[in-house]
Parts: sequence; structure tokens; C-alpha cells
Amino acid sequence: MARPHPFHVPATHGFVRVAAATPVVHTADPAANAEEHLTLIREAGERGCDLVVFPELSLSAYAIDDLLMQDALLDEIERQIERAAAATEDAGLAAVFGAPVRLGDRLYNCGVVAANGEVRGVVPKTYLPNYREYYEKRWFASGAEVRSGGQAVKLNGEWRLFGTDLLFEADNRPGFVFGVEVCEDFWAPLPPSTRQALAGARILTNLSASNVLIGKAEDRALLCASQSARAMAAYVFAASGWGESTTDLAWDGQAMIHELGACLASGERFALKSHLTVADVDVARIGGDRLRNGTFADAGRFELGDHAFETVLFEAREVPAASDLIRPLDRFPYVPDDPARLDQDCYEAFNIQVQGLMRRMTATGAKRLVIGVSGGLDSTQALLVACRAFDRLDLRRTGILGYTLPGFATSDGTKANAWALMKALGITGAEIDIRPTAELMLKEIGHPFAAGEPVHDITFENVQAGLRTDYLFRLANQNRGFVLGTGDLSELALGWSTYGVGDHMSHYNVNGGVAKTLIRHLIRWVADRELVGVEAVPVLRGILDTEISPELVPAQDGQIQSTEGTVGPYALNDFFLFHITRYGMTPSKVAWLAHQAWKDASRGDWPAGTPEAEKVEYDLGTIKTWLRKFLIRFFQTSQFKRSAVPNGPKVVTGGSLSPRGDWRAPSDATARVWLDELETNVPD
Repeated sequence: MARPHPFHVPATHGFVRVAAATPVVHTADPAANAEEHLTLIREAGERGCDLVVFPELSLSAYAIDDLLMQDALLDEIERQIERAAAATEDAGLAAVFGAPVRLGDRLYNCGVVAANGEVRGVVPKTYLPNYREYYEKRWFASGAEVRSGGQAVKLNGEWRLFGTDLLFEADNRPGFVFGVEVCEDFWAPLPPSTRQALAGARILTNLSASNVLIGKAEDRALLCASQSARAMAAYVFAASGWGESTTDLAWDGQAMIHELGACLASGERFALKSHLTVADVDVARIGGDRLRNGTFADAGRFELGDHAFETVLFEAREVPAASDLIRPLDRFPYVPDDPARLDQDCYEAFNIQVQGLMRRMTATGAKRLVIGVSGGLDSTQALLVACRAFDRLDLRRTGILGYTLPGFATSDGTKANAWALMKALGITGAEIDIRPTAELMLKEIGHPFAAGEPVHDITFENVQAGLRTDYLFRLANQNRGFVLGTGDLSELALGWSTYGVGDHMSHYNVNGGVAKTLIRHLIRWVADRELVGVEAVPVLRGILDTEISPELVPAQDGQIQSTEGTVGPYALNDFFLFHITRYGMTPSKVAWLAHQAWKDASRGDWPAGTPEAEKVEYDLGTIKTWLRKFLIRFFQTSQFKRSAVPNGPKVVTGGSLSPRGDWRAPSDATARVWLDELETNVPD
């Protein structure tokens, strides 16, 4: 079979496919348990997994009490360890399974790590519960004082590394480094996995036999999520399930995979059959986050000091298969597809904008705002924020001075929307036709349009954009107010604004931290809740149906000037922006993720309220074309505008582009390195 193009292989882009295994348990029957392991290891290999994690004491069963002290059982477990380890060779993966292991005159509750057909190391449990229903100190010794340096355990005649400070690393897969802790370890105030992460483990694994009680599943999920977030890692949790002895306890087989605080996958609880819970973990993303977080590096120096973990190397599968991504992936990184989360995000985003504006108004003592109202999305959102701020400050909305400033290409529809909105909101509205002044300026600079030629170049456009802002600033002077900006985060990324005295500038910009794709949902959210009055609702819904256009160039053959026809779909641009600025991803990885998210409109969820007409898909060629243009605009031609943006609140998790905040870059850079990476690694 032909080798797949590397671009189509998840491993190329820093993904490691992990599985949390939930085998049917056979009480005190190691051979039967090993058969369950072999079946799941084979299945994991067939599904392209690189790592599979089994529950605590999975080869013996957990709830067998004093049977753990029987030599016959321990001898058989040792033989079955070898069988399970051998299965990893053909499956092409690493496996971590649970077993009681003897070292000298002590017995330890261990995670046994196997890869390339043999045991690579053994990690003992550090914290032994001896409260409520647990009595592990009756049988086991703690691994707290067992360091990896020089320690070894003999299994089936072979010496294997043994200790709590072992890390396991695939020497042919950058970032594929994992650590092992066992059940109670992650309930401790300072879990061993914290030090493992600081020492370099990007995947943390937990072999658990935690019994189930009402509400305990939520507690375990909280611990997994919080540990993955705090340790800046992935966390794979596998708990014992069906087949464990229920003499006094019950088991639900909970399996979870988290990354940086988010749940990637959770398995079926109370299942009666063996199964896997699988997800792709982005170890490259984890590494990038740690690189940007100075606190993580500082914690490593403080907590580890001179102590070094011992790294055990193994070889991951040589030729990973091409496949689709197995993990949640938002088409709209700034707009969650979960309705409850979207509602919460809109609530927070809108109130951040409102709070920011309120503070600026109280600081300056302003009682009036001046805003250009075009009838488009951005000015509508800024105006809604202004109305809400005035309401909360107990100011009359008539202090909001809205101006529609029609030019050569202003449509009757958008002007009507602007007027309808201003009237519905009860602000002070006015209209200034900028065409006479624009014609005078074009004439005085000798532009061909003034002589009757249909020349609609950048000068023609920017004369109008500049005049609109110039009028607004002078009106603010005249009325003792300040200009409220309307340009959004996506436009800042693309440089889609007229620099200086143009829509680039204002006294305060509430939209500068909000992506275009989110603004549409914010307007819908405000309308649905009638937050600025019921009269505005039908107008807002009409504005949502309006095509995005700067309306600076007259329509040609009935087609209005399209912003997205020039700069590309905002859905894609926002996707590019988020992954490049938030995680520093390479263009090829961004292209691959975008293709995974957008190649099939029928797959996955869409944010609530998304019109059917907007549920589109993009092929790889289209994605690559627009990404190439994005890279040029973002890295090479637009930074000088972002270096001089007005004040405004940071809103979205992806960050802001303010030079005083999340993004600082030279205005004289070139996009060459990003373009070269794109062309080299993304097939045409």
C-alpha cells in the first residue's frame, strides 16, 4: 500500500492517539484478564492508537483483598505481564496496565509500561489510601521513597527499571512523552503527575480502581480536567468496571481523556463489555502553551531543583496512518457550538464590552458618544453596547449621537436599516451626505473620478472612509463627546481598515477584541433577549441578513462590493487567526485543522442559530488559497495598523491584537517563512 502524504497523517501535526481501556474484569484470574488486554491492545492498534491505558491492578482485579498476598496468584500475574507486553509489538503502541509487583520483600501497586514487545518500566503507586473503604496499606508498600535512579525489578528473569520518577518517551515522535500515576495519587494535594509534567511529560496517565458512589463521577471528571489544566498536559483516566467483585463496592468503568482542561472524550459508564475510549491528543499544542507560559518553566525550576527524572525511550509506530481527527474541533473557535456555552460566552462578551465603555465614560466624564451607523454588523454591535452602557449609567440614550454618512455606494437597504435602528433605539440620529465633500477632495487631488472616469481605486475608497471618520471626530469635538469605534478583531488581523483618520481610529473601540464570527451571534443574542428594547428586534434580525460590505465602490452588474470576496470568508480567517495567534501553529497544521473542520458541512455541530445558507464547506485548495492571503496580510502588510490601535477591552480567549496586550510584532516583517512552510508541506 502506498505511503500516505505526511500532510494527511495526524502525527505529522503533533497528535498522539490515546485510548483509555475498560476491560471486563475477571476476579483473581490473570490469564483471563490478559486475554481481555490482548483483545483491546489489538483493537487499539487497528484504530491507530499510540498509547493505551488500562485500569489499576487490571491483570489481577482490584477488589481481591488478601488474595493479593498469594504467591500462586503473583507468579501467574508475572507470567501474564510478559504476554500483555509482547502484544504491543504487533499492535505498534505503548500500553500501561496495572499489576501487583514484588520487589525484595515488599509488594507494590504498579503501572507497568510496555512497548516494542517488552516491559520498559514499572511505576509504583505513591499514595496508598487507608480510609473509608480502602485498606491498601494492608498489602502494599508506598513508592514514595523508590526513586528511579539505579532501581530495577526482576520480572520473568529480566531486570526492568522501577521507580516513581520514570518518564516514557517515543524517540521518533517529538512531544510524545508520558508519565504514570495510580488512582489515589491524583487525589493527593500534590499529585506525582505534577512533577512528571514539570519534568517534561505532556501526557499524564492514571490507572484507577476508584469505586463509584453518587456524585463521584463528577468529582473524578473535575480532578482530571483541573489537573490537565494546571499541569498544562493531557490526562488519560481509566477506571475499573464490570466484573470487579461487588462484595462491598460497585464500579462504573469511567474513562476520560482531557487536554488543557477540556474533555476530549468520555466513555460509557456501567458498560458490560470491554471497550476503548479514544481521542487524539495535541502534544505540539501542549508544548507550545508551555513555551509561552513562563510560570510553567519557573515552577519546574522551583519544584524539581537538581532532581532529574529518568527517561525511558521506546519507538512509536513507524508509519502512522492517514485518518480524520478524533477529538472535538470547532469550526468557529470564537463561537462554541454548545448552546449553553454559546449563551454564556455571549453574556460575558457583551458585558465585557459594556463594562469597558462604562469605565471609559466615567473616567472621562463623557455624557455623549458619537458613532457612525452604517446598518452593518459592526456598527450595530457597537451601538447596542453603547445603549446598554447608557442604560446602566442612568443616562438618556439621546446622548448617543448616531450619524449615517452615505457615500457613492451606500445602498438604500443599509441606510434604511441604519435609520430604523437609530429610531428604534431612541438615540439622536442625523445624516450627513459625504459625497459633495468627497467630490471636492477628489477634484482637488486630481483624481480621474472627478473628471467623470469610473475609476474606483483605493484612493476613491479611502477618501470616503477617511471623511466619515473626520466628520465623526469633529462632531465629537463640537458636542463634547468622544468617538466610539466599530472595527472588529478580524478586520484588525486582516488590516481591513483605513489607517489614521479612517475607520482604523476612534477614541475607544468596544469591538476591537471581538471576532467577526462572534459579532453576528452577539447581535442575535441581544435581539433574542430584547436587551435594548423590543422595538429594535425586527431591525436587528434584518441587519443579520445583510451581506458584509464596505459599500465604497458602486455595484457592478447588480453585485455589491463584497468584503469576503476580497479578503476571504471570515469563518476561515477567524479560524486561521485563532490557531496562529493563540497557539503559534504552523500554517500547514492550521490548514490541516481547517480542512478537518470545514471539509464536510454535514459532519459535526454548528452554533445555534446558524442559518442554513451559512452551513458551507471548503476543500483544501480553497483553504490553502485564503490561508496564503491571510499570512501575507497578517504578518507582512498590516502590523503597522495594529501598532496604533485605540484602547478597547480584550474579550475573547484567543487574545487581542493590541500592541499593549497579546500581540507585539514588528511592522517591517516578511511573511516568507510562513509562506514557505505552507507551500512546502500542504499539497496542492
